[in-house]
Amino acid sequence: MNESLLPLPGPQPHATPACMVLVDLVGSTLMAQTLDLNSYMALMQEFVQVMILTLEARGGQVLQHQGDAVLAWWPAPQAAQACAAAQEAHGRAGRLALAGYLGQQLRLRAGISSGDVLMGVVGGQMSAYGLPVNYSRRLCDAAQAGQTLVCDEVRAQVPQLRSVPCPPLALQGFGPRCTAHRLLEGPESGTRMKVD
Repeated sequence: MNESLLPLPGPQPHATPACMVLVDLVGSTLMAQTLDLNSYMALMQEFVQVMILTLEARGGQVLQHQGDAVLAWWPAPQAAQACAAAQEAHGRAGRLALAGYLGQQLRLRAGISSGDVLMGVVGGQMSAYGLPVNYSRRLCDAAQAGQTLVCDEVRAQVPQLRSVPCPPLALQGFGPRCTAHRLLEGPESGTRMKVD
Protein backbone atom coordinates (compact mmCIF):
# COMPACT_ATOMS: atom_id res chain seq x y z
CA MET A 1 0.00 0.00 0.00
CA ASN A 2 1.20 3.50 -0.82
CA GLU A 3 2.34 4.98 2.50
CA SER A 4 1.74 8.55 1.26
CA LEU A 5 -2.00 7.83 1.53
CA LEU A 6 -1.76 7.15 5.27
CA PRO A 7 -2.53 8.41 7.78
CA LEU A 8 -5.57 10.37 6.72
CA PRO A 9 -5.90 13.77 8.41
CA GLY A 10 -7.73 13.61 11.72
CA PRO A 11 -10.07 16.20 13.20
CA GLN A 12 -8.66 19.70 12.81
CA PRO A 13 -8.38 21.95 15.89
CA HIS A 14 -9.73 25.03 14.11
CA ALA A 15 -10.90 26.33 10.77
CA THR A 16 -8.81 28.64 8.59
CA PRO A 17 -10.43 31.79 7.16
CA ALA A 18 -9.45 31.56 3.51
CA CYS A 19 -10.00 33.15 0.13
CA MET A 20 -10.29 30.54 -2.62
CA VAL A 21 -9.60 31.23 -6.32
CA LEU A 22 -10.44 28.83 -9.11
CA VAL A 23 -9.39 29.61 -12.68
CA ASP A 24 -10.61 27.50 -15.58
CA LEU A 25 -9.81 27.53 -19.29
CA VAL A 26 -12.81 28.04 -21.58
CA GLY A 27 -13.14 25.78 -24.63
CA SER A 28 -10.47 23.24 -23.81
CA THR A 29 -12.63 20.33 -24.98
CA LEU A 30 -12.84 21.83 -28.45
CA MET A 31 -9.07 22.35 -28.41
CA ALA A 32 -8.61 18.69 -27.50
CA GLN A 33 -10.74 17.76 -30.50
CA THR A 34 -8.95 20.02 -33.00
CA LEU A 35 -5.29 19.83 -31.93
CA ASP A 36 -3.10 16.77 -32.19
CA LEU A 37 -2.57 15.14 -28.81
CA ASN A 38 1.06 16.19 -28.40
CA SER A 39 0.25 19.83 -29.16
CA TYR A 40 -2.74 19.79 -26.83
CA MET A 41 -0.68 18.30 -24.00
CA ALA A 42 2.12 20.84 -24.49
CA LEU A 43 -0.39 23.71 -24.47
CA MET A 44 -2.13 22.47 -21.31
CA GLN A 45 1.20 21.99 -19.54
CA GLU A 46 2.33 25.52 -20.41
CA PHE A 47 -1.05 26.98 -19.47
CA VAL A 48 -1.17 25.27 -16.06
CA GLN A 49 2.44 26.20 -15.30
CA VAL A 50 1.78 29.86 -16.11
CA MET A 51 -1.38 29.85 -13.98
CA ILE A 52 0.52 28.34 -11.02
CA LEU A 53 3.30 30.94 -11.34
CA THR A 54 0.79 33.79 -11.63
CA LEU A 55 -1.17 32.76 -8.54
CA GLU A 56 1.93 32.02 -6.48
CA ALA A 57 3.55 35.33 -7.47
CA ARG A 58 0.68 37.08 -5.68
CA GLY A 59 1.13 34.98 -2.54
CA GLY A 60 -1.33 32.19 -3.28
CA GLN A 61 -0.77 28.54 -2.50
CA VAL A 62 -1.92 26.19 -5.24
CA LEU A 63 -3.89 23.28 -3.80
CA GLN A 64 -4.60 21.33 -6.94
CA HIS A 65 -4.83 21.44 -10.70
CA GLN A 66 -6.75 19.07 -12.90
CA GLY A 67 -6.89 19.30 -16.66
CA ASP A 68 -7.38 23.00 -17.34
CA ALA A 69 -8.44 24.21 -13.86
CA VAL A 70 -6.23 25.49 -11.03
CA LEU A 71 -7.36 26.06 -7.42
CA ALA A 72 -5.37 28.25 -5.02
CA TRP A 73 -5.95 29.83 -1.62
CA TRP A 74 -4.87 32.89 0.36
CA PRO A 75 -5.48 33.80 4.00
CA ALA A 76 -8.75 35.76 4.06
CA PRO A 77 -7.07 39.11 4.90
CA GLN A 78 -5.19 38.78 1.59
CA ALA A 79 -8.37 38.70 -0.51
CA ALA A 80 -7.23 41.77 -2.48
CA GLN A 81 -4.13 39.86 -3.62
CA ALA A 82 -6.28 36.88 -4.58
CA CYS A 83 -8.51 39.09 -6.72
CA ALA A 84 -5.49 40.76 -8.34
CA ALA A 85 -4.00 37.35 -9.15
CA ALA A 86 -7.23 36.15 -10.77
CA GLN A 87 -7.50 39.30 -12.87
CA GLU A 88 -3.86 39.06 -13.93
CA ALA A 89 -4.32 35.40 -14.90
CA HIS A 90 -6.72 36.43 -17.69
CA GLY A 91 -4.10 38.54 -19.42
CA ARG A 92 -1.32 36.03 -18.97
CA ALA A 93 -3.41 33.23 -20.49
CA GLY A 94 -4.20 35.44 -23.47
CA ARG A 95 -0.49 36.08 -24.10
CA LEU A 96 0.79 32.49 -24.18
CA ALA A 97 3.10 32.27 -27.19
CA LEU A 98 2.45 28.58 -27.77
CA ALA A 99 -1.29 29.20 -28.02
CA GLY A 100 -0.72 31.80 -30.73
CA TYR A 101 1.64 29.47 -32.58
CA LEU A 102 -1.07 26.79 -32.52
CA GLY A 103 -3.76 29.23 -33.66
CA GLN A 104 -5.59 29.22 -30.33
CA GLN A 105 -6.85 32.13 -28.25
CA LEU A 106 -6.97 31.22 -24.56
CA ARG A 107 -9.71 32.73 -22.40
CA LEU A 108 -10.33 32.12 -18.72
CA ARG A 109 -13.18 32.34 -16.30
CA ALA A 110 -12.61 32.63 -12.55
CA GLY A 111 -14.53 32.32 -9.29
CA ILE A 112 -13.48 33.70 -5.91
CA SER A 113 -15.08 32.97 -2.54
CA SER A 114 -14.18 33.41 1.10
CA GLY A 115 -14.95 31.65 4.36
CA ASP A 116 -13.76 29.03 6.79
CA VAL A 117 -12.07 25.87 5.51
CA LEU A 118 -10.27 22.96 7.10
CA MET A 119 -6.82 22.20 5.72
CA GLY A 120 -5.17 18.79 5.60
CA VAL A 121 -2.67 16.73 3.63
CA VAL A 122 -4.13 13.90 1.55
CA GLY A 123 -1.94 11.78 -0.72
CA GLY A 124 1.00 14.04 0.01
CA GLN A 125 -0.83 17.16 -1.19
CA MET A 126 -2.39 19.98 0.83
CA SER A 127 -6.17 20.07 0.46
CA ALA A 128 -8.94 22.36 1.68
CA TYR A 129 -12.47 21.37 2.65
CA GLY A 130 -15.50 23.58 3.13
CA LEU A 131 -18.16 25.56 1.31
CA PRO A 132 -15.75 28.22 -0.07
CA VAL A 133 -14.06 25.54 -2.18
CA ASN A 134 -17.37 24.49 -3.71
CA TYR A 135 -18.60 28.07 -4.03
CA SER A 136 -15.53 29.20 -5.98
CA ARG A 137 -16.19 26.31 -8.40
CA ARG A 138 -19.84 27.30 -8.85
CA LEU A 139 -18.94 30.96 -9.38
CA CYS A 140 -16.32 29.96 -11.92
CA ASP A 141 -18.88 27.79 -13.74
CA ALA A 142 -21.30 30.74 -13.84
CA ALA A 143 -18.72 33.20 -15.21
CA GLN A 144 -18.49 33.96 -18.90
CA ALA A 145 -15.18 33.87 -20.76
CA GLY A 146 -13.01 36.73 -19.55
CA GLN A 147 -14.98 37.22 -16.31
CA THR A 148 -14.07 36.91 -12.64
CA LEU A 149 -17.01 36.52 -10.25
CA VAL A 150 -16.65 37.11 -6.50
CA CYS A 151 -19.02 36.35 -3.65
CA ASP A 152 -20.54 39.00 -1.36
CA GLU A 153 -18.03 38.26 1.40
CA VAL A 154 -15.03 38.90 -0.84
CA ARG A 155 -16.64 42.11 -2.10
CA ALA A 156 -17.14 43.25 1.52
CA GLN A 157 -13.56 42.33 2.47
CA VAL A 158 -12.11 44.38 -0.39
CA PRO A 159 -14.35 47.45 -0.73
CA GLN A 160 -11.94 49.15 -3.14
CA LEU A 161 -12.62 46.51 -5.81
CA ARG A 162 -14.21 47.83 -8.97
CA SER A 163 -17.16 45.54 -9.63
CA VAL A 164 -20.74 45.40 -10.79
CA PRO A 165 -23.45 43.23 -9.23
CA CYS A 166 -24.58 40.21 -11.25
CA PRO A 167 -28.22 39.27 -11.72
CA PRO A 168 -29.24 36.53 -9.24
CA LEU A 169 -27.47 33.28 -10.10
CA ALA A 170 -28.79 29.75 -9.83
CA LEU A 171 -25.75 27.93 -8.48
CA GLN A 172 -25.99 24.18 -8.05
CA GLY A 173 -26.23 23.32 -4.38
CA PHE A 174 -26.51 26.96 -3.30
CA GLY A 175 -30.04 27.84 -4.42
CA PRO A 176 -31.61 29.81 -7.26
CA ARG A 177 -30.90 33.39 -6.11
CA CYS A 178 -27.22 33.60 -5.22
CA THR A 179 -25.63 37.02 -5.42
CA ALA A 180 -22.21 37.74 -6.89
CA HIS A 181 -20.19 40.58 -8.35
CA ARG A 182 -18.24 40.75 -11.60
CA LEU A 183 -14.81 42.33 -11.26
CA LEU A 184 -13.90 45.14 -13.60
CA GLU A 185 -10.43 45.92 -14.90
CA GLY A 186 -8.63 48.75 -13.21
CA PRO A 187 -5.86 49.76 -10.83
CA GLU A 188 -8.04 49.11 -7.80
CA SER A 189 -7.87 45.37 -8.50
CA GLY A 190 -4.16 45.41 -7.76
CA THR A 191 -0.91 46.62 -9.23
CA ARG A 192 0.31 44.48 -12.10
CA MET A 193 3.13 42.19 -11.10
CA LYS A 194 5.54 41.05 -13.78
CA VAL A 195 6.20 37.31 -13.60
CA ASP A 196 7.02 36.66 -17.28
